[in-house]
Amino acid sequence: MSPERPWRTLDHANSVRFQPGDRLRIRGGARFRGSLTLEKGEAGSATAPVVIESYGTGRAVIAPRGTSAITVRNTAGVEIRNLSLVGDRESLREGVGVAFRNNLPGAKRLSHVRIANVEARGFQNGISVGAGGDSTVGFSDVRITDVSVHHNLEAGLAFYGPAFDAERPTYANEQLRIERVKAYANAGDPQSTERNTGSGIALGSVRDAKVVRSVAHDNGAKSAADADEGPEGVWVYDSTRVVLEHNTSYRNRTGSHVDGGGFGLDNNVSDSVMQYNLAHSNDGSGFLVYSGQPTGAHKNNIVRFNMSWDDARKLPEYGGIVAYGTRLSNLDIYHNTVVMRSENLASAAAAGARPPALRLRDGMRNVRVRNNIFATDGGPLVEADSAYDPSRIRLQGNDYYSTSRWALDWGTRRYTTLAGWRTASRQEFLDGEQTGSNDDPCLQGLAAPVADGAGAVNLVPRCDGAVSLGLGAQAFGVDPGLVDYFGTRLGTTPTVGAAQPREEAAGAPSPQEED
Repeated sequence: MSPERPWRTLDHANSVRFQPGDRLRIRGGARFRGSLTLEKGEAGSATAPVVIESYGTGRAVIAPRGTSAITVRNTAGVEIRNLSLVGDRESLREGVGVAFRNNLPGAKRLSHVRIANVEARGFQNGISVGAGGDSTVGFSDVRITDVSVHHNLEAGLAFYGPAFDAERPTYANEQLRIERVKAYANAGDPQSTERNTGSGIALGSVRDAKVVRSVAHDNGAKSAADADEGPEGVWVYDSTRVVLEHNTSYRNRTGSHVDGGGFGLDNNVSDSVMQYNLAHSNDGSGFLVYSGQPTGAHKNNIVRFNMSWDDARKLPEYGGIVAYGTRLSNLDIYHNTVVMRSENLASAAAAGARPPALRLRDGMRNVRVRNNIFATDGGPLVEADSAYDPSRIRLQGNDYYSTSRWALDWGTRRYTTLAGWRTASRQEFLDGEQTGSNDDPCLQGLAAPVADGAGAVNLVPRCDGAVSLGLGAQAFGVDPGLVDYFGTRLGTTPTVGAAQPREEAAGAPSPQEED
């Protein structure tokens, strides 16, 4: 019961029934074989949680034998911090670094979960939280911060719940804050063809969640070649009121012919926002908004002030920003900067097809695309499956720039000038006045490579003259927020793209302050 007279094994700790306020402290720098489990009737509360943590110098290492490292089942009021969890070969198939599972019948969420300064590697999933068995609900008041989940098989961090019912939508997990998580090298299972594996951060069945300042990279490389679903760096499904902001997702892969992108709002996502994020060098799309189910539950989402650079490296059927799906409605895409270059594509097929900066596919209504920069080196600026009427999909105030030939595919026709496409499509008009431009946005990222692996991409306009003006907030019809990608305060007449002129920055709140 003291550092001078500690228990010697985790097995001894597992024999104890933990009460509110108890602390299990594990010697830093030491390695302990075995695992820990907390069951119903144990653990604590928000005011008196059970704490599992290291003491002394460095992190303690928990190394299970073919199973999970820490399992919290049907209880909460638990805080886990400053530990390193390392799985073995069997754990890679069967175990979880930290697993919070609610199998209790009824509709009571278990509250107060904290995971901080934890590393989890060598498991099927690094960290998983959710509902299973007879339970329809999981956990609430969840905070996961400063966590590294890497070299796991199926996912770094995953939330899950029961099958989604559009007639009576419920969400297993709520009130989540995920901050400064690093999810990388979660390779995927080459034998799993029935479902997606190899994602960095996957949020399923959540409500009121925020993922901020997190990084997902180099995931999904070994996912199954024959799988109908692929991995993503950071993605959300069957959820509502989720915010993804100030995150970076890059070099994510797919072993199959689908997905492998940076960020995604997938099936049955509503009232959610992707903002202030950077995606680059992914196999699939930088930002994907997709509905493959005819539920009508994918609605009221926003993609704004993001940057996509050289995405769709492997799969040309995607692009920088991609939107499509069955009964998808009320989507706003505005003030994003997308650069799509065709050099150094990962496959000959991708190089031949030349992925677009923006791809719009069938199945959507009430989609608005405004004040974005779409830039290519000769590839199509936009590819649209159909010649959409403005009443269904409306584009206004965007800048369409190419360093080579100008091309835009609209239904069955290819246009080579903005004026020709505008006249034929009736897009890029506001109250009878022409909008949109093909001005050079002076983006260094059109020619320069990525500066470092973390994604230092220069997509800030560097023109000496005026930058193309976008539509103002009043004409916009929506509240664009207060700041741009870098935290610069928006002016009354904003410029296009994710970055506003820096001279307007005086007095602007930083992105951190906006949180």
